[in-house]
Amino acid sequence: MAELSENTSSDLSGLPVALGDIHAAADTIRGAVVETPCSYSRTLSNICGCDIWLKFENLQFTSSFKERGALNRLTALTPEERARGVIAMSAGNHAQGVAYHAKRLGIPATIVMPVGTPMVKVENTKHHGAEVVVTGATLEEAAAYARSRGEARGMIFVHPYDDPLVIAGQGTVGLEMLKAVPELDTLVVPIGGGGLISGIGIAAKSIKPTVRILGVEAWLYPSMYNAIHDGNLPARGDTLAEGIAVKSPGKITTEIVRRLVDDIALVNEAELERAVATLISIEKTVVEGAGAAGLAALMSDTSRFAGQKVGLVLSGGNIDTRLIASVLTRELAREGRLTQLSLDIPDRPGQLAAVASLLAEAGANIIEVSHQRTFSDLPAKATLLQLVIETRDSAHLDEVMAKLGASGLSTRCT
Repeated sequence: MAELSENTSSDLSGLPVALGDIHAAADTIRGAVVETPCSYSRTLSNICGCDIWLKFENLQFTSSFKERGALNRLTALTPEERARGVIAMSAGNHAQGVAYHAKRLGIPATIVMPVGTPMVKVENTKHHGAEVVVTGATLEEAAAYARSRGEARGMIFVHPYDDPLVIAGQGTVGLEMLKAVPELDTLVVPIGGGGLISGIGIAAKSIKPTVRILGVEAWLYPSMYNAIHDGNLPARGDTLAEGIAVKSPGKITTEIVRRLVDDIALVNEAELERAVATLISIEKTVVEGAGAAGLAALMSDTSRFAGQKVGLVLSGGNIDTRLIASVLTRELAREGRLTQLSLDIPDRPGQLAAVASLLAEAGANIIEVSHQRTFSDLPAKATLLQLVIETRDSAHLDEVMAKLGASGLSTRCT
């Protein structure tokens, strides 16, 4: 995890959003957006050595905090603007928030989504009644198309983060967290374009100036990190946290983050995968990569949070089921609970049974079996046996490997 020097300033003067705007947004969205739980996690607290509260924004109707800002912005439209309709660009969660609430309010909506947006987000957006256009290799290209199309058709552009009304809407998350747990002294918030952390930062620093705000980005997309520090770390590639895969953060949000956010952490893909799997296994809650970024930062450097009262924002839960399966399986492999073995064995009757017997004696479970006689460089009277086995943990795997080795079998993990 990369970190910055702490920002100890809490100057709220002159910002385009004030605490009053956030309270007004809370009044606007009340009853139409879920006031999600902010619950203490005893198990995660024990694991990480600090007191952890989870803000379950993945429990919104569209499974993301984005509803808050979208509804606050849509409600501010004039009758004439509503009739013209709205257009937005999004990698998924803002799209669903705009589409859902636009339909509720009777506002025509078009959503532009970049190529590669998870299908679950595309389909959910369509189900909410919006016209969906998938185009652009990046969020920035999708945004350019959306603006061009919107101008040509007289539609109102609803920005996903660089809009004071959107920021105020997202700031209601911070109001709710400190209302539920006033003793929180650190809030850990994912950063994409910066709307969520800007709103939370203004709300939290206004209510409790001593609270620390830690932002989290994926290593592959350190855009706000670069903006704040004039850095040039590359932003590229496929990340599990596509919801915060933003190459260019907002101008408004960058200034707010510069003034109010104390630190920014960068987390890698393995850390994100581990956090997603941990939340499923311990909290029994499904989050997307971006939603797990806060826990990823905490678990990657627990000493930094020792003894603190930490609030984590689980910002979204829109993740493809196939991707969940892949993440969970990969985590089992990292823990030594699922392993692929390759064994060179004589090609004669009884050899497979002998290997199976050895594994059974060692307490390992065989998940998959494959014989390879043709595509290998083994002698013609030998065969390559490939197995996927399940063990209790890495120590148990070592015991299994030792038993296979003692039997004279040539075995390797692949």
